[in-house]
Amino acid sequence: MTDPTYEFTHAVTRRPAASIVDGLRAEDIGTPDLAQMEKAHAHYVATLKETGAEVIELPALDAFPDSVFVEDTALCLPKGAVLMRPGAPSRMGEVAEMAPTLSTLYSDLRQIEGPGHIEGGDILVTGREILVGRSDRTDAEGVAELTRIVSDWGYSLREVFTPPGVLHFKTDCSLLDGDTILSTKRLDASGCFEGYRVLHTAEGEEAAANSIRFNQYVLCPAGFPRTAEMLTKAGFEVVEISNAECAKLDGGMSCLSLRF
Repeated sequence: MTDPTYEFTHAVTRRPAASIVDGLRAEDIGTPDLAQMEKAHAHYVATLKETGAEVIELPALDAFPDSVFVEDTALCLPKGAVLMRPGAPSRMGEVAEMAPTLSTLYSDLRQIEGPGHIEGGDILVTGREILVGRSDRTDAEGVAELTRIVSDWGYSLREVFTPPGVLHFKTDCSLLDGDTILSTKRLDASGCFEGYRVLHTAEGEEAAANSIRFNQYVLCPAGFPRTAEMLTKAGFEVVEISNAECAKLDGGMSCLSLRF
């Protein structure tokens, strides 16, 4: 039996646009280099394809500098997909750009109508529930509207809280298998993962928490050797991918694809 939390047949990605230099960032640690980002993005897409999954590669959208981070536009589940309502005004239009693609892939496509906001980067689907972190981009009304939608499909949703200063819930955690979570110590300390097996990122390597399990691989941002070694020792097959450019825009491994 497949595990819908990490065994996928499809992914949707979008090429980075030249306008990426104008992307949102919590603090300015430098302007992204488009050529380097394209190279890393190609490695990312190739790794997803290596697992046998079909990767739908959408063209760059110059009008939306952050549109490479497709995960924030939707939640894809086995029974249906939900179009999100981003908390950043400059990203609202990305959802309408993603809708046509998802409507060809899903017969049941719903939408967060508002007034609340919610972004995919705050949603972690585990083997037993959907965890949604409240953050600067996801509010109580957004969580409540998503709860109503997914309950129709038989999912239970639990609201948790993202630590202050952390952009998205999944900035600090990722799913390794149906029951195992990679997390920073600061997020795990909130008690949100009680009952799960939790592996911690190494001290000073908190940015490695935004990894993804995609079929046989765990895609990790490069440059965090102790966390990568820990995951390898725990039995996971790790592929390290440069995230230096995406990190300048608070982006990571999960942000770059919709997986289903």
